[in-house]
Amino acid sequence: MADMNYKLLLIIIVLSIVVVYGCESYNNQAVKDQDHIIDQDADIVDPLKEQIAQMTIDEKVGQMVMVGLEGYEKDQYSQEMIEKYKVGGFIFFERNIRDAYQTLTLINSLKEANKENAIPLFIAVDEEGGRVTRMPEEFIKLPASRLIGRINNEELCFKIGNVIGEELKSLGFNMNFAPVLDIDSNPANPVIGDRSFSSNEQTVSKLGTATMKGIQTNVISAVKHFPGHGDTSTDSHIGLPVVNCDLERLKSFELVPFASAVENGADMVMVAHILLPEIDEENPATLSKSIITDILRSEMKFDKVVITDDMTMGAITENFDIGDAAVKSIMAGADIILVCHDHEKQVKVLEALKQAAVDGIITEDELDMHIYRILKLKQKYNLNDEKIESVDVEKINEKIRDILGKDFCALKFL
Repeated sequence: MADMNYKLLLIIIVLSIVVVYGCESYNNQAVKDQDHIIDQDADIVDPLKEQIAQMTIDEKVGQMVMVGLEGYEKDQYSQEMIEKYKVGGFIFFERNIRDAYQTLTLINSLKEANKENAIPLFIAVDEEGGRVTRMPEEFIKLPASRLIGRINNEELCFKIGNVIGEELKSLGFNMNFAPVLDIDSNPANPVIGDRSFSSNEQTVSKLGTATMKGIQTNVISAVKHFPGHGDTSTDSHIGLPVVNCDLERLKSFELVPFASAVENGADMVMVAHILLPEIDEENPATLSKSIITDILRSEMKFDKVVITDDMTMGAITENFDIGDAAVKSIMAGADIILVCHDHEKQVKVLEALKQAAVDGIITEDELDMHIYRILKLKQKYNLNDEKIESVDVEKINEKIRDILGKDFCALKFL
């Protein structure tokens, strides 16, 4: 009996050693596996962050500025903007667009000039339809948003957005500053009016979001003019509009269409030069951290690209130094400064931003954060500087005729 007990004890000891060793081996292997996983994660590098780490300060600052140009051809100033200042893109106006062939040729020439730079250009335009249109005369004109709003059909809006995007892409554009998400709530408004879909926030929200989605099938859509330019009686091209509404009113009315756009995948928001003293009594929206960072980014959870309205508009130039304003806008949360006119003002903005970066006013981390958003958007739409050889205007016009159809004809002369 004692011998049996001895053998049983021996078996228990051996089994205990095996179990302990097995657990230790398992734990050691688990640690090794975990270390391997950590090592693998450490080896994963975000290509965009890697690219940003290799960029010069001039390249970074350049990406944060979009500029206008003069005339129907690339000139020495636009060449300088590309070669010396490495700008992120250009905006076109009527002064740059004569016909389809000339527009295509100009865009191709800008892309060709940018081939030495690693990052492709944004090529943008305001193509809303109605009275705000830049397209060559060969294309059939699209109706104003107010007219489309009367039909009040989301599918129609998506189709119109889609054909606008196709039209722009065929010429080499890759960005459209549209649709307008302002609510036409003030009959005395000198700048919005029929550019808005409606005086009803839900209608603007529904139709604006559908139009944005349609545009996005072909090019980038920048919704505008955040936080809402509808209830103004001053044209921000001339002076600084003031909107006397508090945050509660803003959230329940003006911001409704923008909230819908953000929830539905907006890629870019354009901020307006309007002063809302109930929220920020000192700074217009484009320079206001309270509006861009606190409201748009933090509360509305928008983490993509924010661009300013044109900084050469009277609302800014009549009240601020444009260089200081550009720096303040970036510090407030904007990613891109839009400077549509005047070569000297464009240079001043670029140099002010560079100096702010050199001085650490805009920190390296902040700078890289803005660049990351910009490059991610360019990557998403697979932008490149490849030339487009020709454009089939008639094919697009036929699609426009089909989309507008009887619904538009019934309202055309109202």
